[in-house]
Amino acid sequence: MVLMQANSIVRPIFALLLLSSFLLIIYNFSAITARVPSSLTNVVSAGGHSRFHRPNTGSSLKGHDPLLEPEKGPAGKLYGPGEINRTSATLLSLVRNNELDGMLQSMKDLQETWNNKFNYPWTFINDEEFTQEFKDKTTLAAGNAKTSYHTIPKEDWDIPSWIDPDLMKESVEMLEEKKVQYASLKSYHQMCRWNSGKFYHHPALKDIRWYWRVEPKVHFFCDVDYDVFRYMEDNGKSYGFVINIYDSPESIETLWPNTLEFIAEHPEYIHKNNAMQWLTDSKNRPEHNLKANGYSTCHFWSNFEIGDMNFWRSKAYEDYFAHLDRAGGFFYERWGDAPVHSIGLGLFEDKDKIHWFRDIGYQHIPYFNCPSSPKCHKRCQAGQFTDGQGLDQEDCRANWFEMAHMD
Repeated sequence: MVLMQANSIVRPIFALLLLSSFLLIIYNFSAITARVPSSLTNVVSAGGHSRFHRPNTGSSLKGHDPLLEPEKGPAGKLYGPGEINRTSATLLSLVRNNELDGMLQSMKDLQETWNNKFNYPWTFINDEEFTQEFKDKTTLAAGNAKTSYHTIPKEDWDIPSWIDPDLMKESVEMLEEKKVQYASLKSYHQMCRWNSGKFYHHPALKDIRWYWRVEPKVHFFCDVDYDVFRYMEDNGKSYGFVINIYDSPESIETLWPNTLEFIAEHPEYIHKNNAMQWLTDSKNRPEHNLKANGYSTCHFWSNFEIGDMNFWRSKAYEDYFAHLDRAGGFFYERWGDAPVHSIGLGLFEDKDKIHWFRDIGYQHIPYFNCPSSPKCHKRCQAGQFTDGQGLDQEDCRANWFEMAHMD
């Protein structure tokens, strides 16, 4: 593209080119979909769960939330402190020095409610060196758990060479016009890309299988008396979540078209017990599906994740991430790690291996996961999804319960 000096000329030309590219992707929808084998259509049409009946309240579960029922914890053998050896796992935080106070708050809650019993190590990662103050205070907050501090390799954090800076600049301006949050924050785009497809290759994690992602300024309310990593490993789970919401469709308009392109090329990667219905639902919040070009925008809110890094390291997911990375949507749009992880899981993993940790009380502003349990000590309100105004419709758990399961 030839860049002209006059911005008044450049921008209309750029907008036309961007629109043309976008329309070309949309135009190819039917062709791409047609290339997906019909056997997949038969697989993904199955779904539902007999234990959940959707209330007539759209997305909202207010007043009908399963969390209002007495919480008993997950089924099966649960190992308490000292009952079994720890597995290969860490508490993982991508955090900056200026987020120290928020990190200490999160650590205090999680140590008190869970990790003081098990002492899994904390791994802190930053795109710059940690200060001695950060190290000293987090080491103290970790109690008897070990701590380690690492930086991200420059080549994994920097914007890739194939991203056009002028195109990115113009794209950001268009995203801002659509009021896409964090659109102009370069580090946010870099963080989303790193969390999507780089973190599990960090040298500090190469010999570790399981991680619990912990962000600054989150709260943990309820005592958890079993080893959650051993629960996941012993029960054949690969991913655990607490909050399941809709995304901003304006931030991911071409994510699903690019995904369709990938699965048309690699139908062998689709798991027979996938969650395609959940990913493509258009009955609930149809405007989201329309704006996101076929994607419901439902996703596991990834500020909380308990996951098996071997899934992210699988060939299916690695090839998928590489495809998305070359498409440029982490920088030309604002593809987040939450929808990317969720689509990867929904397509390439057995949905029965995805677990809702309903017993873990959690808050990341403005959303909650709060069970009805004496172990929460009335620190949160059972069944409360949000303390924000007009946000109950952002809850996508009803879709997951109806189209996947409640386990």
